[in-house]
Amino acid sequence: MRAGQPPLHPSVESRVGQSLANTLLGMGGLQPWLGREDVEELHAIGCDQVTVRFSDGRRHRVAPVADSDAELIDLVRRLAADAGRAELGGDGGEERRWDRAAPILNLQLPDGSRLHAVLAVTKRPAISIRRHGYLKVTMNDLLRLGTLNPLLLALLVAAVRARLNILIAGRTGAGKTTLLRALASVFDPSERIVTIEDTYELALEGDRAAHGEVVPLQARDANIEGEGAISLSELFRTGLRMSPDRVIVGEVRGHEVIPMLNAMSQGNDGSLGTIHASSSAGVFKKLALYAAQSPERLDAATTNLLVAEAVDLVVHLGFADDPDQPRRVITSVREVTGADGLQVTSNELFRPDAGGRAVPGAPLSTPLLATLARNGFDPRLLEVARTTPGGGWQT
Repeated sequence: MRAGQPPLHPSVESRVGQSLANTLLGMGGLQPWLGREDVEELHAIGCDQVTVRFSDGRRHRVAPVADSDAELIDLVRRLAADAGRAELGGDGGEERRWDRAAPILNLQLPDGSRLHAVLAVTKRPAISIRRHGYLKVTMNDLLRLGTLNPLLLALLVAAVRARLNILIAGRTGAGKTTLLRALASVFDPSERIVTIEDTYELALEGDRAAHGEVVPLQARDANIEGEGAISLSELFRTGLRMSPDRVIVGEVRGHEVIPMLNAMSQGNDGSLGTIHASSSAGVFKKLALYAAQSPERLDAATTNLLVAEAVDLVVHLGFADDPDQPRRVITSVREVTGADGLQVTSNELFRPDAGGRAVPGAPLSTPLLATLARNGFDPRLLEVARTTPGGGWQT
């Protein structure tokens, strides 16, 4: 205006002001996308190769989120510096570093999203952000979303009440964490819960009405001198000393598998965890591989005995073949029945149909059926599903 130029149009001025506010107070060029409820993932290779995935499965290339790679790096470093406040809701948290000495970064953003960033070991800085649209979710919510049907809901609710140990499997983005939160909503609010995660993600402590006592534990990377690292395996041993009623592992991915299985088989019934696997049967192979790579170097036969003693149910999530859009659904439920040398024996109680949805398969073992029935499950639901088109799903 001093130079005699016309003032900005109100709409332009509003955009400039919003951009400035995002830069100073928010998440910069990421803020417009993370402010949208329909955005589930954002991936950026450098500042300008940006892809957004929406909740309906669509993927789109979008405008740059920064003016340069250097600006993107500065933005992520600022978010890392604020990570402690995001995790603890105030001062006192630990700053996360992101530089050549610590090129891999994992942190939780203020809105609960998970950010993974890499530099120095790649040609351009790369970031991936995953959002969880259902931080507070119940089993009935998943019923409305079509992730499960009334039969699966009744069976899994009874399994949680019966304090069965459950592993939730599936690929990245299949909804494992969401299902875990929904199963946790069945817990008695008075139960003491310990959660063990690589990065704070479950956020059960945010719902005091549903979970009155939660101790969230998070792994820690080593400092610049290579000291101070705290592994998930160490956290598991620490968590067991806190007298938990239930232990939840955000994701089983390595050495923590042995202390987790030991805990499940030694009285910490009702534990939950997630694991990456392409099928419910594939979970047992992943567990054996993790155990073989752990410091204990367990052989397959010993691992399978431990799995058979520790795990009661495996629930697998995938995507149904819907004509309109992919839908996250439970595809398989498997009961662990024992171990026979180099394999874990199991019954696939629910198997995927032609469309990928779980329908009744093998009959439940007599002990499992009796346990579920004592905790509110009506066995007649199984017979109805077996004789009804769709296997319990609405057709």
